[in-house]
Amino acid sequence: MTAADSSNGSSLTGSEKEGLYKAIFSRRDVRSHFVDREIPDDVLLRILNAAHHAPSVGFSQPWNFILIKDRAIRQKVKESFLRERSRSISMLDGNKQRQKQYVSLKLEGILESAINICVTYDPTRFGPFVLGRTSIEETGVYSVACAIQNLWLAARAEGVGVGWVSILANEDLEKILAIPPHVKPIAYLCLGYVSEFAEKPDLERAGWLPRMDLASVVCYEQWGVHDSKSWSSLCAIMGKMSEGNREDNI
Repeated sequence: MTAADSSNGSSLTGSEKEGLYKAIFSRRDVRSHFVDREIPDDVLLRILNAAHHAPSVGFSQPWNFILIKDRAIRQKVKESFLRERSRSISMLDGNKQRQKQYVSLKLEGILESAINICVTYDPTRFGPFVLGRTSIEETGVYSVACAIQNLWLAARAEGVGVGWVSILANEDLEKILAIPPHVKPIAYLCLGYVSEFAEKPDLERAGWLPRMDLASVVCYEQWGVHDSKSWSSLCAIMGKMSEGNREDNI
């Protein structure tokens, strides 16, 4: 590490930055490609510890991680998925082509993955008053989302795939996992080693939806303003990036 890199510990070295961005851009929502291999305890510990060091509103740390290996429990969760998936399919009755595409998608790895983790939110932790949550109640859930992202990126760095199963009924999870009434399930995750990390997300590769250009989701000073003289250099760079992405997809 050079003096310029260290600068009292505030900057990452070039290789550290490269590793961080690689984890971000190669992270995938894994539904398939799980292999029959256990996650060692020390690896799982590092992943969970990274999640536990996420930022949280008022330092409330409102998350819990329910670790699940038991096959019978996972089978019950899989049954909830199948019921909710059937309900989702029926919602596409008016669009047969979209319905057929939906049916063809692999959307979970509940039984194939090494372990499942249910991440929950406890709004009562440290009492009713949480610094910073008084105006925007949802910041508690946002904090749990930060923990999930930390977990996901740490897992990617360890070569472990993660898949978020959102086609589930929270009521089912609460019963199956004996979650107290005041605690809310936020994410049901499947973790395991995989045979590959796909170059692009599954839904992008399947043509379910395209990736939006960065320029289309960045506004300047006010909502809906996508061009600004005071931000001209950044606008120009984003424009070139968008052109390059379109050329890559031709």
